[in-house]
Amino acid sequence: MTKQLILFRHGKSDWNVGSGRDRDRPVADRGIVAAKTMGKLLAAAGKVPDLAITSSAVRARTTLEIAMDAGDWACPMAVTDDLYEASVGQVLEVIHQVPNHHRSLMLVGHEPTWSEAVGYLGGGAVRMPTAAMACLEFEVVTWSQVEAGRGTLLWLLPSRLFT
Repeated sequence: MTKQLILFRHGKSDWNVGSGRDRDRPVADRGIVAAKTMGKLLAAAGKVPDLAITSSAVRARTTLEIAMDAGDWACPMAVTDDLYEASVGQVLEVIHQVPNHHRSLMLVGHEPTWSEAVGYLGGGAVRMPTAAMACLEFEVVTWSQVEAGRGTLLWLLPSRLFT
């Protein structure tokens, strides 16, 4: 049995708008276009996750909502503070809590954690640009078995290839 994890980095944010708090930065126009593109791409490829969990930061939550709307995804979505300014260990804790009936999971979050998480889980180095998606596959039965080096990187899609 396998589980698939998609890490989706939020779209380009707008540094000139918002309250000045990092958590409140919105997605820039370029990020909106990229999120729509990636949402449609994932749907067209038949890779919509069973569950999507996003960081509570405005730019991450908005990126996911735009992608879901553009791709007409029908998966449940959850928002958590646990993915904002998270370490790879905290990301792993979120993964381990996912109910095992979900075969595929998407997490939406931030750099540098996303690049570090792909490297940690898959055993290689990658760089996750804004609005990129990386998919790792694990030969496991439960999400709690997802650990360092157990994943295989199936694909890494930077939005710039498609926008």
